[in-house]
Amino acid sequence: MLKTFRKAFQIEDVRKRIFYTFLMLLVIRIGSILPTPGVDPTYIQNFFKSQTGEAFNFFSAFTGGSLERMSIFALSITPYITSSIIMQLLTIAIPKLEEMQKDGEDGRKKIASITRYVTVVLALIESIAMSVGFGRSGLLVKYNFVNVAVAVLTLTAGSAFLMWVGERITEKGIGNGISVVLLINIISRMPSDFMTLYTKFMKGKSLAKAGLAGLIILAILLIVVIFVIVLQDGQRKISVQYSQKVQGRKNVGGQSTFIPLKVNTAGVVPVIFASSLMQTPVVIAGFLGKGNGSGIGSEILKGLSSNNWCNPENLKYSWGLVLYIVLTIVFAYFYTSITFNPLEIANNMKKSGGFVPGIRPGKPTVEYLTKILNYIIFIGAVGLVIVQVIPFIFNGWLGANVSFAGTSLIIIVGVVLETLKQVESQMLVRNYKGFLNN
Repeated sequence: MLKTFRKAFQIEDVRKRIFYTFLMLLVIRIGSILPTPGVDPTYIQNFFKSQTGEAFNFFSAFTGGSLERMSIFALSITPYITSSIIMQLLTIAIPKLEEMQKDGEDGRKKIASITRYVTVVLALIESIAMSVGFGRSGLLVKYNFVNVAVAVLTLTAGSAFLMWVGERITEKGIGNGISVVLLINIISRMPSDFMTLYTKFMKGKSLAKAGLAGLIILAILLIVVIFVIVLQDGQRKISVQYSQKVQGRKNVGGQSTFIPLKVNTAGVVPVIFASSLMQTPVVIAGFLGKGNGSGIGSEILKGLSSNNWCNPENLKYSWGLVLYIVLTIVFAYFYTSITFNPLEIANNMKKSGGFVPGIRPGKPTVEYLTKILNYIIFIGAVGLVIVQVIPFIFNGWLGANVSFAGTSLIIIVGVVLETLKQVESQMLVRNYKGFLNN
């Protein structure tokens, strides 16, 4: 990795892209500490201190701590992520959007434009809910129309600006801009998380015990990171043979290639879907001050809260972990089914004269691809579950409550690997240009 960046800095255009990305990230971190006008930041800080569930760690990590400080970037890019997911689902349900998606670059630009508008609308709704809901409870220094309007406009503009920054990084910087913004937010929370681990397991201990605890923590993180790298890069190659065609006096075609099917086809999306669905009731109950009482509703909320899973003293609440695993696997199949169509792949192969060796074109190829895909999806989903469950086990067993859980590690590793690949591709393009110019 260091060798790649060292070579990248030797190429002027790539070096400019890296510096541009760095400057944009610096702007993001500065904005994350600028307070929203008229807001009392101590209110939201005290609120977060009273909440210990994984759901609030999840949102804190995604906003880079901006939500806890109630900065101008408090909403972060979560409205854009939600908007993108909604648009992907609507593309399957609405034929017009499906046509746009298949209409090449122009169609994708139209969908991107609609996604931006939906993002602003979602950001506006979320900012109104926060400003009005929390404002009445003490979030705003003075709860009146002017302060509410200023807070709403500031939070909405902050989220829209982050979306713009992400798009500029994609265009003029390195990597997928939105993913890079999410990455820097998650990484910014890690120092405080390591301090939490230090205070929990090492502070006040003898040198030998503290050293052993530190080695165990580093070993666990290293194992999880390596596992995520293997999961992200793993793929199944399906061989494809193209038959020869006679064009004039030449034989065209006849080459062999393959279809790469990633083991983790759906990426981190199933985990985000499952986590959001599980934690949303807990978050709403926390905002309303509910969930600490007695009764069936309170028991259900405790089961849904990942903070109660794998706790030896309350194993009965671990039913929520089982539900979470089931939801992750279901969403993995669901998301892959709307992003990868075996029938379309088989038809394209047939039109181009391609076939899978030993499998007849048409329906048998579709059935073969579907069978392989279902097998791969299950392996990928199980891998996601393993990465996500490990932090829950240590949280319940040892009380290690940190924000860089399985979801965050998958995002960090995935974005870093993808960014490195883009840096290498940029270097390759520049090298080819230099070769051709010479």
